[in-house]
Amino acid sequence: MSEDQYILAIETSCDETAVAIVKNERELVTNVVASQIESHKRFGGVVPEIASRHHIEQITLTLEEALTQAELTMDEIEAIAVTEGPGLVGALLVGVNAAKALAFAKQKPLVGVHHIAGHIYANRLEKEFQFPLLSLVVSGGHTELILMDEHGSFEVIGETRDDAAGEAYDKVARTLKLPYPGGPHIDKLAQEGEVSIDFPRAWLEDGSYDFSFSGLKSAVINKLHNAKQKNEDIPPQDVAASFQESVVDVLSTKTYQAAKEYDVKQVIVAGGVAANKGLRAALKDKFKEEDCELLIPPLHLCTDNAAMIAAAGAVAYQQGHRAGYDLNANPGLDLEMYGRRGF
Repeated sequence: MSEDQYILAIETSCDETAVAIVKNERELVTNVVASQIESHKRFGGVVPEIASRHHIEQITLTLEEALTQAELTMDEIEAIAVTEGPGLVGALLVGVNAAKALAFAKQKPLVGVHHIAGHIYANRLEKEFQFPLLSLVVSGGHTELILMDEHGSFEVIGETRDDAAGEAYDKVARTLKLPYPGGPHIDKLAQEGEVSIDFPRAWLEDGSYDFSFSGLKSAVINKLHNAKQKNEDIPPQDVAASFQESVVDVLSTKTYQAAKEYDVKQVIVAGGVAANKGLRAALKDKFKEEDCELLIPPLHLCTDNAAMIAAAGAVAYQQGHRAGYDLNANPGLDLEMYGRRGF
């Protein structure tokens, strides 16, 4: 066994079959992702049964490809990390069972990883964490502000009360008849439009770091419906720009306020919506004069991938966290409880 430590990770929480290998906690060796976007596009969203079937078809191929690209054998792998939740239960089961079978066959330690912890730790592949730090997690299923005082300590100080930001993007995109996934198309269209429509911003109670995007989503849909009834023509690019401005304003402002209140050293962004150009620009503008450091992962580490699971799994492994062969898919896995049970 070499002095270098290699962690192999598997991610199958939704519609990406991914396998990655990370060296010495922070060096990405390989990151293989088999996307299912084309399969789900005609349905306008992810179909769980189809996702699970694709994972079964792709899991062995992605495992073999990752090892081939890394020029490693399983004998050189120190431990196996896998997403145990949250996510689609059928999809999660494919990855969890593949990881357990591999760990048993090769007698390697097994580490269960929380999907959102993975998104957060994707940033550590770019730069070492400085605590305390604040993470803004924005994806299709999650919008949260998470405070971390040390590795494995997750305190949710704000979360969505209804729709996640990514979910609102996808629903507005469908109303505008844009292809799936809708988020990138809204972002691209917004760059071409003007902020000419005053859509609402849900600030909620004073001092609250929670989010709400259901009202905004409804306001956009109602605006388009009413315009159609009156035969009015509203430029879709202006709708996209105005909608995105509302989302980004709330996300960036609440993140900035929380960072100031908790006096954090770093602010990191995580999740698929972290790839949004409007959000990235707004956050950079908010924090350009601040002492705390803003970390935004490169685009290939924003969406679901196994590199982030390997990054989180490597730290969990170093802290002594191990899973048994009774590890199961947990679609409702709570992040704070996951941290408390022994990251």
